[in-house]
Amino acid sequence: MAAALRSRCRGGGALLVTLLGPRRSYNSVFRAAELEVERSRSPKAKPEPRDLLFGRVFTDHMLTVEWAQGSGWGRPRICPFQELRLHPAASALHYAVELFEGMKAFRGADDKIRLFRPELNMERMGRSAERVCLPAFDGAELLECIRALVRLEQEWVPRSEHASLYIRPTFIGTEPSLGVAPPGRALLFVILCPVGPYFPGGHFSPVGLLADPSHVRAWPGGAGHCKLGGNYGPTIALQRAAQARGCQQVLWLHGPQRLLTEVGTMNLFVFWHREDGELELVTPPLDGLILPGVTRQSLLELAREWGEFEVREGPLPMGSVLGALAQGRLREMFGSGTACVVCPVGGILYGDKWHPVPTMEHGPELAQRFLQALSDIQYGRVPSEWAQPL
Repeated sequence: MAAALRSRCRGGGALLVTLLGPRRSYNSVFRAAELEVERSRSPKAKPEPRDLLFGRVFTDHMLTVEWAQGSGWGRPRICPFQELRLHPAASALHYAVELFEGMKAFRGADDKIRLFRPELNMERMGRSAERVCLPAFDGAELLECIRALVRLEQEWVPRSEHASLYIRPTFIGTEPSLGVAPPGRALLFVILCPVGPYFPGGHFSPVGLLADPSHVRAWPGGAGHCKLGGNYGPTIALQRAAQARGCQQVLWLHGPQRLLTEVGTMNLFVFWHREDGELELVTPPLDGLILPGVTRQSLLELAREWGEFEVREGPLPMGSVLGALAQGRLREMFGSGTACVVCPVGGILYGDKWHPVPTMEHGPELAQRFLQALSDIQYGRVPSEWAQPL
């Protein structure tokens, strides 16, 4: 196609003709090599690690990348942390066309900053994007942009082995239309938040669970295996109901067998003696109802490497769990996730009856061991390819 011509009159009517370059081609990916950086002119004071609360304090900069149907991906930009401007009809606001990820950067005693298995977060983010028809992206390029952002904000990574820098990649549809359709515009952005220990003082605090079979978190054929905001908002009401009944989290059940699926926003593990007396660690399978957690995968790989007990991904009916409790075969139950690594369970409120879990009396030995093992890797005390220096 011939190059376009732009003309306008200047001064006494002379005609100025400018030859424009070829139309910009469609960019199917964005490149970290094209990253643009605008530094903040008013950096904030860094909080003390002991004062940190989850999700309340944010760093000075953020990463943004825009996408449009006609032109594809724009250049990635690091800019001062700021509010977003969205059209009131943006698809993320009306139809939950959005997703997010959660990962962390850790500063070790050697002052090196490490990311924990970030490639797994990029893979899961890509699967979530496909589920809600957000455009594909190159996870390796996004990860390089995130590394650049963390390097710029490295003074925000707490100098404490009880704190870390939480990384929240987010991807939203920004199409200004009320039609239910794949968005023609989208925004990918990443914000950072220094966070303290999940448990006050760094000590375990076993949680009580409300198990109410009249509510489900996910269902077959749904999107429970993706990290979408729409999976979380509807759980808040039952979380509040659990707290009103003296519990801290919800134990999500599913189906006629009342299968255990997840604990709040965490994956679930049960450590017990089978009926044949053998020790076994069990977690629900990735059957579409379960979020494939990075910590979940890491615990399974560690346990299989240790080789000290059987490790199984399989269904956990409530009847089997209550039977193991009644027979004294259940040793521990705990959740796992990025925020806490592992969170021991102290009991289950089910059918208006409280079922104590032995963790409260005997201590979460396996959960403690998992926490120590992963923390040693994340903070660089034990070398591992899972912890990647910046």
